[in-house]
Amino acid sequence: MADTGFPQADAENDFLRIRRQQVLSRLAAWLRREPDDISEILPFDEVVGALGRTGERRVGQKVIPLDAIVGSVDRTKDFDRWFRPRSQRTRERWERLAQAQRRGESIPPIDVYKVGELYFVRDGHHRVSVAHALRLRSIDALVTEITTKLDSSGIASRGDLITKDLRRVFLDRVPLPGPALCTILVTSAWSYAVLSETVEAWGFRLMQLECRYLDRETVAKRWFGEEFQPVVRMLHQAGLVGDKTDAEAYLHFAGQRYKLMRTHRWDDEVVERLQADPGDH
Repeated sequence: MADTGFPQADAENDFLRIRRQQVLSRLAAWLRREPDDISEILPFDEVVGALGRTGERRVGQKVIPLDAIVGSVDRTKDFDRWFRPRSQRTRERWERLAQAQRRGESIPPIDVYKVGELYFVRDGHHRVSVAHALRLRSIDALVTEITTKLDSSGIASRGDLITKDLRRVFLDRVPLPGPALCTILVTSAWSYAVLSETVEAWGFRLMQLECRYLDRETVAKRWFGEEFQPVVRMLHQAGLVGDKTDAEAYLHFAGQRYKLMRTHRWDDEVVERLQADPGDH
């Protein structure tokens, strides 16, 4: 619908249009049988909890892209992922802000947390919603940056937080340095829990062998250098990795090795038996 030139009428039309889009989006998702969390706004506390909060710093006022605003501190039920109102409850306030925006009045900056390249609204949800309705691309914001153990890349929905959370727990249990951690990738999030137990078991046997206590950092470093890397090289040379990641291949064959030998050694005999029966991918 074309603008009328009257801010009040146009603001009313803006609200009706963005509400209609929200309802049609929900209907389309239902028809496609998409998971419910795809359209949900991301909750700040859950995201930071999954990534592992380490600190924060005040950045100040910045111009930030609207598309990077994906979550909220406390208004996850009022708006969807694209900050379209879920109900008529706040229509009056929404339209009042839309009128002010259309009249060119000064609008105070919103207040956000920045986590990686994602932003979460502390104050200013309606201003973000109006900006989306008016097809703006950026907005003024007071930014506080939150630092975390893991980066926020790959988070598209709440379901992705499970993978981040289990990877963070893996890092707590197996504190590898950054370059080493980057090589530990799995497609099933639960494999991080299995890998944690595998590394801890390896470390326990190492301490028994050496008759001394080793902290988690030492176990992680030695497991990576003395077990993981040599085994992965051997698996690549034997053509046993296939379409798995290195970590998945290691986990699979570590389990197979134990079943075959009830020992924890790697030698030609074990590799030959595994090569003959590589198991499921």
